[in-house]
Amino acid sequence: MTDNRDNDTLTSVDNLFGKLPDHLLIEIFIRVPVSEWAQISCVKKQWANLFRGESLWQAALMRTFPLAGQAKRWPGPIPRGLSKRRFAALYVSKHIFTVDNEIDEIVGHTYLFLKEQLELSTMPAPSGILHGTIIDQFIACGKSREDAHELASQIWLAVIDNLEENQHTFLLLKRLALEGDEVDLFMAPNLHFLLRNVCIVCMSLRKKLGKGGRRKRIGLMMVFLPFPYSRSIKVQWRVFEKLFTDFRDCFDHADYYNVLAMAKNKFQPIPSSWLGY
Repeated sequence: MTDNRDNDTLTSVDNLFGKLPDHLLIEIFIRVPVSEWAQISCVKKQWANLFRGESLWQAALMRTFPLAGQAKRWPGPIPRGLSKRRFAALYVSKHIFTVDNEIDEIVGHTYLFLKEQLELSTMPAPSGILHGTIIDQFIACGKSREDAHELASQIWLAVIDNLEENQHTFLLLKRLALEGDEVDLFMAPNLHFLLRNVCIVCMSLRKKLGKGGRRKRIGLMMVFLPFPYSRSIKVQWRVFEKLFTDFRDCFDHADYYNVLAMAKNKFQPIPSSWLGY
C-alpha cells in the first residue's frame, strides 16, 4: 500500500514538473547546487536541452556572478565565449584562484584553455607555445610581465595537478619533461610574442625543388624563450615530480633513464625518491 502511494506521489511530482514552462524550470535549476546539475540534465530530454541552451547559463551567470554583466571583452588570443564558458571560467577562478576575494575571469579562461589543449588534443602544441599564448593574453589584458609569469605558473600547476591519471597524461608529462626551452617558429606562425620578445637563431638548409633541380634556401628558426615566456622552475619540477611519483610504474627501462637524465640536467640535487627503477 505504501509503495503505491509513493509511486503515485512521484508520478504527481513528475507531471507537475512536466507542465512547468522553461523559464520557471531554469529559475529552479540555478538554485540547485552546481554539483547536481549533471544528474539533473540526465533526467529528461527537455531538461538536457535547457542545459545545452544559452538561457539557463545566462541566468546562472547573473545569479552566481552578478558583476559578470559589467565585464568588458578583452583583447588577446583566448576568447571569452558564451555564457556557459564564462560561468565555467568564473567558477574555476572562484574555487581555485581567488585572491583576497577577487575573482579574475580571464584566469579561469586561461585555465580552461590550457587544460583542454593538454587533455583533448592527441598532439598538443609544444608547452612553449601554450605558455607563450597565456603570457601574451595576460599582457594584452594589462598585467605586468612579472604578474603574467606568476599567474601562468599558477595555472600550469593547477592544470597538472588536475589531470586524470591515465596513459594519455603519462605520455603528455613525459613529453613536457623532455622538451627544451626553445620553440620552432614555423609551428607557431601567428603568435606575436615570438616576433616581439625572443631571440631568433636562424639556420639555413638547401632544399631541392621541382624537376629542374633548382635549389631554394629556406630558414629554420629556433626560438629561445626568455622571461616571462620560459616556463618556471616550479612548473618543470612539478612535471618531473608527477612522473616519478604518480606514474613511476608506467616507465619502461629506457624511458625512465631518459627522463631521469633530463631531470639531473635541470635540477641539482634531485630527490632520492625519484631514483630507482
